[in-house]
Amino acid sequence: MEELLSSKLRPKSLSDIIGQDHLVGEGKVISNLVKNKKLFSMILYGHPGTGKTSIATAIANDLNMRYRSLNAVINNKKDFDIVIEEAKLYNGLIVIVDEIHRLNKDKQDILLPYLESGIITLIGMTTSNPYHAINPAIRSRCQLFEVKDLTSNDIIKGIDKAIKSNYLEGLKIDKKAKEYLANISGSDLRYAYNLLEIAYYSSEDKKIDIELLKKVNSRPNNFHDKNGDGYYNVISAFQKSIRGSDVNASLHYLARLIDAEDIDIIVRRLSVIAYEDIGLANPSIGPRVDAAINSALRLGLPEARIPLSEIVIEMALSPKSNSAEAAIDLALNDVRSGNIGDVPSHLRNPSPDYKYPHNYKNDYVKQQYLPDNIINAKYYHPKENKNEKVLKDIMEKIEKL
Repeated sequence: MEELLSSKLRPKSLSDIIGQDHLVGEGKVISNLVKNKKLFSMILYGHPGTGKTSIATAIANDLNMRYRSLNAVINNKKDFDIVIEEAKLYNGLIVIVDEIHRLNKDKQDILLPYLESGIITLIGMTTSNPYHAINPAIRSRCQLFEVKDLTSNDIIKGIDKAIKSNYLEGLKIDKKAKEYLANISGSDLRYAYNLLEIAYYSSEDKKIDIELLKKVNSRPNNFHDKNGDGYYNVISAFQKSIRGSDVNASLHYLARLIDAEDIDIIVRRLSVIAYEDIGLANPSIGPRVDAAINSALRLGLPEARIPLSEIVIEMALSPKSNSAEAAIDLALNDVRSGNIGDVPSHLRNPSPDYKYPHNYKNDYVKQQYLPDNIINAKYYHPKENKNEKVLKDIMEKIEKL
């Protein structure tokens, strides 16, 4: 089977790496380590196709050191044992481990003592957040380096590199097609190379334009790893955009979640926002969110996008208040710190001293409800919005009575 273009173009040296100037640029940390011929175990983390494996193999090549590549999922315990024995034989070895966040305990136990002794220098790669996903015993023995997303200009540099190579002889591609290819590839250079190669071999005259690229693949390469940190960043940005009343940003992140076809997380998040961020400033939003959710679930995608869009616009432009959340958190803080006291005797069940409010004018009678030691506690502090001003006026009226 013929080697793929992305593999043929894999950088052999750090000087060939596209992007990642913060790590491999002149005078930067990894470049200086190689320059000083000194290497420490490290974990490279970032989205697919950004150059993690390329950096790892380039480091080994530039240092002219032996290395072996393993995958934490595919390779078994015996494969790791063989690599350990080779490391002992040569008194040192770089071990490149892909998907290191999936390394199970048996394989960790094999690596740790040799990682500690320095016989093995580990370079791990992951698309997950290493601070959350990687075992602390491994993480504490490694330096963590973020491999950042490639820009469109970086992807175009990679495309130009492919054009200048001898692997796609006679290839012709115009500027607009290169820009389109870069845009739909996201930050994944490997995806761009694969799409370029497919387009090249599917054309009659080796000429690639936007129309051909659309026929090959019109769908952008969006990163939707639901176990990855980037996915949760989108969810976070979705809520913060609605909270911040930026309707366009709210719709952008909604679109990304719809594109990931994750209705469940959208409806859960909308339910949270309705009460956490809007709350008493617009109490009708809760039932309206429920109605939109019910419609979305009943319709399914793609039609579900319509009620979801409508409610997100309304939520983004709604007045905001977190006073209900703040109030219950203050009350919980008292309870959890032991600041509770005894229930007043007239509120206990049964009690002949209890005054039934409905027997009095305006359904109100003055009596103590809070325990003695927190009798003056105030948890609810109204925000300055139309609805809570009404609640504030009612509170003040009751206090005067």
